[in-house]
Amino acid sequence: MLAIARAAIAREFGIETIVDQSAAWLREPGACFVTLMQHGELRGCIGSLETRRALLDDVKANAHAAAFADPRFAPLQREELRDLDIEVSLLSPLQPLIFSSEADALAQLQPNIDGVVFEYGFHRGTFLPQVWEQLPTPCEFLKHLKVKSGVPVNFWSDAIKLYRYSVRKWKERDFQSQTDQAISN
Repeated sequence: MLAIARAAIAREFGIETIVDQSAAWLREPGACFVTLMQHGELRGCIGSLETRRALLDDVKANAHAAAFADPRFAPLQREELRDLDIEVSLLSPLQPLIFSSEADALAQLQPNIDGVVFEYGFHRGTFLPQVWEQLPTPCEFLKHLKVKSGVPVNFWSDAIKLYRYSVRKWKERDFQSQTDQAISN
């Protein structure tokens, strides 16, 4: 999936890369997020919370969108491609969280495991489980997720819906480290 994501981005610059896309599981429905990092900083992140297309198509579309359509960043430039570190997160299906209060919801969140979707009316946002690295407590995590979703930090309503999901993730730098280590041995 990492090679597929990189090829989808490179194609925008006229760089054609042959990538094996023949695995049957890539044709099955799937939802993923593609996160782009550059020098340790976020450079783009776009994804799908729910399965709507084949995983292959989802990876390509989200890689392209993360590079060229994330509204928080200018479109990626060709010279940035070599310094890009790509991460693909494959999402499990969303599971609704059943809670009676904000304190109850906070008590159910599993740091470093749960990705969380916040919904209130037209307000919606998500944090991947990786965000726990920057926001390690459930209270911090949920407060920042509320802000990302467009509601005040201290806002709470019985109409709020929360969903959790988990991810399997792959990072290019993890594979690069393994390759570098194998070469040095």
